[in-house]
Amino acid sequence: MMRIMLIVICLQLINEAYGQRVVGITLNKGNEMPLSFVNIGIPNKDVGTVSNKEGRFSLVVEKKYDNDSLLFSCIGHEPYYVKVSDLKNGDGRVYLKEKTYEISEIVVRNRIFKPKTLGVNSEFRRVTTGFKENKLGYEMGILMKVKKSARIKRININVAYCSYDSIFYRLNIYKVLDKNVFESIVKDPIYIKMGMKNVSQINVTFGETIDVDGDILVTLEHVKDFGFGKILFCAGFLDKTYYRKTSQGVWRTAPVGIAINAEAEVEK
Repeated sequence: MMRIMLIVICLQLINEAYGQRVVGITLNKGNEMPLSFVNIGIPNKDVGTVSNKEGRFSLVVEKKYDNDSLLFSCIGHEPYYVKVSDLKNGDGRVYLKEKTYEISEIVVRNRIFKPKTLGVNSEFRRVTTGFKENKLGYEMGILMKVKKSARIKRININVAYCSYDSIFYRLNIYKVLDKNVFESIVKDPIYIKMGMKNVSQINVTFGETIDVDGDILVTLEHVKDFGFGKILFCAGFLDKTYYRKTSQGVWRTAPVGIAINAEAEVEK
């Protein structure tokens, strides 16, 4: 009996040391339908996850973060903040309001565009970077320099190795606001779902071009649990990969550039 009590006490101490598991569900505020693949995390603290297809999420949060706020963000919805302690003590339901987009003013001007490939187009498989951890919210990509404006027609990603039979990733496109500060510019999520047998390149073609002004960051995000395995991409020496290991986490850079490139028309 004493041994059982000691085990229980030890488990309690471990739980206190490592934090409390917070579970919940992300819902659309208008119709209460579940929201899939919502980014959840404490900004810049490397504590985060992504909700699943049914909107459910699970996250261990240490007690030291109880006074911090979790940010819930989803393309097409307003960002939502909730205090960690309030979420721990609540019913786990998190409602996100749909975003209203303003119609931008149309400015007509004579512009000349020319075809150009942006980003990294390396096919060198001896230098790689990629997802070696099955961690929800893990994200990596490449910064693409755009002096004026560009029309993105297609995104290509060169694969060096993949142990999965199929993949499901989200493609994100951000506008660069400041150093390591990025803002999503897509109005609808872009998902990549495909089999990976004998695949050396992932291609995403848009029905309409995605128009951008200024530098952009194009990333892949790990949003679905694949189980054990990894996917690696070709990389180049002359660029660097931007990555963060959790949703809303700190952006960092690696010394090689992941081979993500964009076929675009760039303003002269």
